[in-house]
Amino acid sequence: MSRKVLRLFLRLCLIVVGCFITAMGFNLFLIPGHLLTGGISGISMIVYYILHIPVGVQNMVYNLPILYLAYRIFGRRYFCDTILGTVAFSFILDVTAFVIDWHVCANPILNAVFGGVLSGIGFGLVFRANANTGGLDVLGAVIKKYYSVDLGTAVAVLNFAIVSASAFMFELEEALLSIAGIYVTAELTNRVVAGFNREKSIFIISQKAGQICEEIMSELNRGVTFINGRGGMSGQACDVLFTVVRLTQVAQVKAIVDHYDPQAFMIISDTSEVSGRGFTIECESYEEARKRWSHKA
Repeated sequence: MSRKVLRLFLRLCLIVVGCFITAMGFNLFLIPGHLLTGGISGISMIVYYILHIPVGVQNMVYNLPILYLAYRIFGRRYFCDTILGTVAFSFILDVTAFVIDWHVCANPILNAVFGGVLSGIGFGLVFRANANTGGLDVLGAVIKKYYSVDLGTAVAVLNFAIVSASAFMFELEEALLSIAGIYVTAELTNRVVAGFNREKSIFIISQKAGQICEEIMSELNRGVTFINGRGGMSGQACDVLFTVVRLTQVAQVKAIVDHYDPQAFMIISDTSEVSGRGFTIECESYEEARKRWSHKA
C-alpha cells in the first residue's frame, strides 16, 4: 500500500471514528436528556421529540441542500468528504439509537456536559480530517474561510441562535442546559482541531545568549535559532534566542537561563501543531549534529 493510499485510508478512518463518537454523545446523553445540540441535528432532534422520526434519517434529508453549497464553494473534494461525513454520521446515529434506552445518566447537567464533550471530540476529529458532518458545519466552514473565525466558535454562534429560537418549545432549564452543552462542544472542537499536545515557544534576550543556546541544545536536545535584534532604548545590537520545547522542559529552560543570566528577558507562550525534527520527525542528538556540521565546515 502506497503512502498516499495509506494517508487517505487513515483520513477516512478518522472521519468515521469522529462520527461514531459524536453519535454516541447524542444517543447516550443528549437525546435521553431531552436536550438540543443546535443546527440541522438540533432541528432533527426537535422533530424526533415530537414525531419520533429517526434523527439520522432527518439529518440526511435536511442536509441535501447543504451538500450543494459545499460543492459550489469548496469544490469536489470537500463535497465528497461532506457526503462521507453526513452519511456516516446519519447512519451511525440511527444504528446506535438503541443505546438511548440504556439511560446511562439521569442527571441532566451531566448529560449536557458529557454529551457536549463527546460531540466536541467527535466533531474535532472530523474537522481535523478536513471534513464535516454537514449541516451548519458547512456554514461554519464558510464563515471561517471568509472571516477567519474559529470553526467551533462559528458553529456555536449559529447553534446558539437556533436553540434560542426553539427555547419556547422546552422548559427553560432544558434550553439552558442545551446552550451549556453547545458551549462545551465548541470548546472541545477547537481544542481537538488545534491539538491537545501544546508545546511552549520561548524567546530569550540575553547577553549570555551563546552559553544559554549551547546548554539548551546539549541538555534538552532542542534546536535554538538566533535572531538579530536591537534594543529600542539603547540601540545596541543583541541576540534573541527562539526555541520550542515540551511543557515538561520549561522548568529546565528557566533554570538554564537563570544560571547564566538572571536578568535575561524571557517570553514563554503556548503553541500547538508543532511539526518537524524533534517533534513529528526524529532528530539526531546534539553531539551527532555537531560532528556533522564540523565535518561540513
